[in-house]
Amino acid sequence: MRILGRVALGLLALALVLVGVVLVRTFTYKAPAAADLTGVSVAPAIPVDVDRAARNLSAAIQIPTVRHQDRAEDDLAQWDRLHAFLQTTYPAAHAAMTREVTDSQTLVYTWAGSDASLAPVILMAHQDVVPVTPGTEGAWKHPPFAGEIAEDAVWGRGAVDDKGSLIGLFEAVETLTAQGFKPKRTVIVVSGGDEEVMGSGAQAAARLLAARGVKAEFVLDEGMAVITDNPLTGGRLAIVGTAEKGYATLKVTANATGGHSSAPPKDAGGVATLAKAITAIVDRPFPMAFRGPGADMVKTAAPLASFPVRMAVANEWLFGKLLIGQTAATPAGAALLHTTIAPTMLKGSPKENVLPQDATAWINYRIAPGDTSADVMARAKAATEGLPVTLSWNKTPAEPSPVSSTESAGWKAIAATAAAVSGAPVAPGLVTAGTDSRWLAPVAKDVYRFQPVEFRLKEVEMIHGTNEHMTLKNLERMVQFYGRLIVTAAQ
Repeated sequence: MRILGRVALGLLALALVLVGVVLVRTFTYKAPAAADLTGVSVAPAIPVDVDRAARNLSAAIQIPTVRHQDRAEDDLAQWDRLHAFLQTTYPAAHAAMTREVTDSQTLVYTWAGSDASLAPVILMAHQDVVPVTPGTEGAWKHPPFAGEIAEDAVWGRGAVDDKGSLIGLFEAVETLTAQGFKPKRTVIVVSGGDEEVMGSGAQAAARLLAARGVKAEFVLDEGMAVITDNPLTGGRLAIVGTAEKGYATLKVTANATGGHSSAPPKDAGGVATLAKAITAIVDRPFPMAFRGPGADMVKTAAPLASFPVRMAVANEWLFGKLLIGQTAATPAGAALLHTTIAPTMLKGSPKENVLPQDATAWINYRIAPGDTSADVMARAKAATEGLPVTLSWNKTPAEPSPVSSTESAGWKAIAATAAAVSGAPVAPGLVTAGTDSRWLAPVAKDVYRFQPVEFRLKEVEMIHGTNEHMTLKNLERMVQFYGRLIVTAAQ
């Protein structure tokens, strides 16, 4: 009995030590991904003519620069209209900056700084928009290309993605140039013409800048925003993307003999084989890991979160599996922690009573930092081993972007300006979609992705969806942010 008592006391002492370690680590926890912004001097607020900005965003929305999957459907005259509109509407900005047009109607503006020894900054906002799904037009509160100003917002396709940023940028530059501001550091504005189809415009701009030896201090593009009901803290959190996932589409093809559906082969033909292959690939997901920019967001926001969240993050060594489980409770959260697999398209027989001679599936991957397209291919081949299918890329994959610093001068300027304009705490994050900024990585020290707009999580669904709109308050924040960031980073 004495031995059992000693064992019990020992276990109790061990438990008390464990509890003590957990509590000490929790109460002394500091976010590792949060840079000290106290020394950053953010430029003061600039005047914003919200009514003018709203009218100009409305006019830009009314120019339907729609990119289709089949580029032959694009009406390129609309890009010419938009370019002419920008030149006419923002004369001071165009007088201060040189303007060049590259592939796919992409614009590159250069606002030369007075000190050529300083690395430039690159600000981005694309011109093109996605189509409105046929048959859904009636579900819009206001017509998708009318640019109506109603209910304290500007409505229409591209209001947020990404003409809001484009107009916000030009409004800011127009205001600053009209005031006589001249940057010490060169400011470059890159406006891609085909971002929505991951096209060649931004790549051409990157080649142009690389040929001139440009190595920017930072690039800032769209990608993340201020979430007012962030599930980690229950409040507002400005999330700045420090990386974005790679993009790849795997083509899985099952060849078959074909024939009449009245006499199917024993294995039921190519469609059945393809179904087995898709299931095998999906049933072999990439493991989730609490690492990278997705984890950095959680770690940075943890001091503002509830005690259980803070305790779990501070003691990842003990609660790592719990953290992964909680973060992955939603599809959006799970996407932050691993490479995702999404079958999206299928092709079989052209007729219901004909066995196909080949059946094909397209599987879209968003590749997390730390994984590569080679890893994706190897995993898919292992999953389908023994099945008569061939695997190939639909087109050359885009690898995950590098992860940008949260200690650099660029991060500090962006984070401090975001905090000043929004009043929200700032955290790094992972962009699970794709932006034009990935192509600019070779000509910059760091690449960041952020729009200074506030959304509830539910509101994000309007991007590429129905009833896309930019509130006037968000539009004001947009102009204010870009203006203050330019002065902060380039003065």
